[in-house]
Amino acid sequence: MLMLMLVAAVTMWLRPLVTAQPLCRARTVRTGKVFNVTQDVQGDHLYFRSTTTRLIKHPCKKNIALYLGKQVFFTTDNFETSLLPFTIPTSMQVGVPEVTSAHFTGSFLLLVVNHKVYTYDYESNSWNLSLGIKHPVTHVSGDNCCYTGSLFCVNVSNLVFAYFRGDQISQTYIYYSNTGGFSFWKYHYDGQAEIVGSLGGIFHLFSLSQVGMLVVHQGKGMFKYSDHPLNRSLGLSFDYNGTLDIVIAPGQKGILLLWFEKSLLFSHNAGQLVDTVRVKKGEQTLFTSIFEAQITIHNIAVNENELAVITREDNLYYGNLGIVPSSIIKFADQHIWSEDTALMFRSSGILEILTPLRDAAFAAFDFQKCLVNIQAILMDPDLHVGRCNIEFLKGEFTYRMYTIDMHSQLELTALLIPQPGTSLIPLVMVSNPHSLGFQATFYESGYTSDGNTKYKLDIYLKQQQHWGRTDFNFTSSLRRATMSTLTVDIANKEISCVDIKPLSTLISVGCDLDKKIIIQNTVSACSKGVLDALALQDNYSFIIDKEFYDPGFQGRQSSKDLHVFYSYQQLGCPLLVYYDTPWKPVVELWKKDRFQEVVDAEYVLLEVNGQFSYSYSLTAKSAMCTSQPQNWTTMIKESGGPFFWNRENYVSCHDPNNNAPLKWPDVQYQILGGRTANQIIFSHNNGFYVFYISIVDPYYSYCQLETVFSIYVYGAFPVQLVSAGVVMVLLISSILGSVWLAYMIPRLLRTARGRRMTSFVAQLYGRCKTVCQFRASATARTGSEPMGRHRSS
Repeated sequence: MLMLMLVAAVTMWLRPLVTAQPLCRARTVRTGKVFNVTQDVQGDHLYFRSTTTRLIKHPCKKNIALYLGKQVFFTTDNFETSLLPFTIPTSMQVGVPEVTSAHFTGSFLLLVVNHKVYTYDYESNSWNLSLGIKHPVTHVSGDNCCYTGSLFCVNVSNLVFAYFRGDQISQTYIYYSNTGGFSFWKYHYDGQAEIVGSLGGIFHLFSLSQVGMLVVHQGKGMFKYSDHPLNRSLGLSFDYNGTLDIVIAPGQKGILLLWFEKSLLFSHNAGQLVDTVRVKKGEQTLFTSIFEAQITIHNIAVNENELAVITREDNLYYGNLGIVPSSIIKFADQHIWSEDTALMFRSSGILEILTPLRDAAFAAFDFQKCLVNIQAILMDPDLHVGRCNIEFLKGEFTYRMYTIDMHSQLELTALLIPQPGTSLIPLVMVSNPHSLGFQATFYESGYTSDGNTKYKLDIYLKQQQHWGRTDFNFTSSLRRATMSTLTVDIANKEISCVDIKPLSTLISVGCDLDKKIIIQNTVSACSKGVLDALALQDNYSFIIDKEFYDPGFQGRQSSKDLHVFYSYQQLGCPLLVYYDTPWKPVVELWKKDRFQEVVDAEYVLLEVNGQFSYSYSLTAKSAMCTSQPQNWTTMIKESGGPFFWNRENYVSCHDPNNNAPLKWPDVQYQILGGRTANQIIFSHNNGFYVFYISIVDPYYSYCQLETVFSIYVYGAFPVQLVSAGVVMVLLISSILGSVWLAYMIPRLLRTARGRRMTSFVAQLYGRCKTVCQFRASATARTGSEPMGRHRSS
């Protein structure tokens, strides 16, 4: 009995030791302090006034981060060295050096200091004041796309908003930048003057291809969107009980976290639906909101799939950012909080608790760091977390970016293997269903070596408008390029599956940069011997007569001839075209070095040197236009120069929504391809033409498909001054006259008049012969005498 009591006592004494296992073991980063060297801090000390801290990591460069608190610290090595407080040069004359907002864009850090935006280039350690902002601002917002080698991603990262949070929307000034924050311009939001409420923020929501504005009015918040179809109404309202910070989770999935000390809200569709984050223990929901749980948030950390929260009650919470209602669970107690503490994810499943430490002897701060292994903590049975039910989830499309151009499609595949004795519910999502649709097939594909079933998920994607399953009021405009994120996850995934991350990829519904157009040149002037390729490469040039070109592209004659150098490297040997045959080019679509198809879309041509010695076979009337067609004259006048007629500004004269009346039906129809048989007709001239071609059909491709090519027109003989009919009449008359004379002259010679005429001709011949002999003898006598000097005339 005594032994049993001793065993029980030891067990009760050991239990707290087991449950009190620390979340992490702290270590202190202290570097560069071996020698007692005084370090002077240059510039104005930046600070962040809020009672809560912020730690902003660069989404793409994982070692770069900014800490905002009573002191501000900037690191390029994840705070693995002691740091001096971050300062701004006194030459910038910022006044009060208070930071209210910060954002990373590419290789620059944007800071709002005393209502102005400054850029810090951490690679060259240089500061600049952003240009163009004329009114006070408090915040900047943007996003970062981390797919390398993509021009599309570079453009995403360069888009930034600057605004004054809390201003009345109808009166506030909003600025945008597409240069990464170097220069800003005023942003005009449609209907801004009529919006009632204050500005909670404005954001580029790339997951929806929208600009989203947070409108706050009477304790409620709701998002307003910029483009069809979401611009017709506001998102669902939610409680806005304090000034919420909005965090856009990395990865362009549309995940938003909205928080302040007493509230934590979550949206998985870029603000259309906003819900509270619940507090759970195992499968049981303890509290439906942070406010109900009476938690005071001090700092949060977010990565692509995870969320961590540290509270002033000295507690740490963790959750994942799935599509199911987001929730967090509380980890075991440990003293980890101080007023300077902040959180950041070092990698998936690895959380770092960071606290700056002041050094009495040195100006540089040390850092206390505590690494939390989330996977190890979740193994604690007191958390009542289920075992991970996924053995394998993989797709070759992760960490890649794809493009779906107009009328294109994409096929992707994922492989899933559940843990033995469990089943999985796969979930395929697109962040922007208004522009991208899909069809998925899930089926068994074999067995593993230990007899576990393997499953395959085939995903077929194309533009939502081409599926034919949605209403017009649901889909976005087909003409507008958009983007969407595809995510494959498991609906019944346990929170313990820390290492099994959702599969995600970014899909641009827009221009495929590998596409180009080439003009078919099967019969060239060189292959037919009309021109010599070697001569064309030897600084070849040609002359365009002044009456056949206009440098202003308005069809007026020039005052002088134009001397043109032929670029063989760019144009090659010109296509050979017979002048008297109506003609249009054969346009081929290529993707990289592979032929795709012959283009049958609408396009336009313009001779780059201003030649106008050609016309079109159709008029607006014969092309069956229902409205006045565009032409080069009007397009050049509208755009201020040539070569700006493209898919963005083209309006078809066959479009029933085009209200331009058909005032001049006999004007030339200058669009080729498409539904008409329009062709080019050349005037009676041989020579070179260098054409610019642009595909203007907005529904053929999102790309601006254009190129330059040359042709040589041949076969036009010099123009006859007398018509062929007159020449034939004169020729026949001369032949008939010759025949008549051959018949009549012999008859006339046998008459008395004929004999007198014969005698006269003989006497005339004798006199001429005598004169000629006399002049010849006189010339012979004077031939040896010296010549006199003559003035040339």
